[in-house]
Amino acid sequence: MQTHADTLGGGFTAPAQDGAAAFRAVLDAMSRPGTIVRLAGAQPPAPASVAAGVVLLTLLDATTPLHLAGAHDTPGLRDWLTFHTGAPLVGRADAAFVLGTWDAVSPLEGYATGTPEYPDRSATLIVEMPALSSSGLTLTGPGIRDTAHLNLPGRDALRANARLFPLGLDFIFTAGAECAALPRTTQLGDR
Repeated sequence: MQTHADTLGGGFTAPAQDGAAAFRAVLDAMSRPGTIVRLAGAQPPAPASVAAGVVLLTLLDATTPLHLAGAHDTPGLRDWLTFHTGAPLVGRADAAFVLGTWDAVSPLEGYATGTPEYPDRSATLIVEMPALSSSGLTLTGPGIRDTAHLNLPGRDALRANARLFPLGLDFIFTAGAECAALPRTTQLGDR
């Protein structure tokens, strides 16, 4: 049973400082695809990870529609996000951000991928993973010196998404207190 304290707690203790540090870390992850960064400062309700909670507190506000997919659509997480961010909870087609496991957010069709005039009007999927590691698929593209490696689910779906550039989805993968990003500009090769 969720209590009032569960809804009110778990946010940034020093919002300005914690938010700035978290924003910098998420920006580092997005600008250097495949780089795994550690995040701290939030304790969201289960099943959300610390990293997912930090990303949500950093990037969401009352004008940022969020879709909770699968097991992440819980009353506790809904209440926590509403209190801490004010983000409206919406269906997948209207979401600017999505939170869930790979199975829950798949298939990737149905999310906003932007328009030729406004490619930035696309969704960012925050995908919860069991673990992140610098192994697996080879990543190349902007922000990557030569190559990077990251264990990613759904290789074919991610490759199809990259082919949509300048349209397409962006991804933030989270596990525990770690996150890594895969912007739509990143190309995926085999190991």
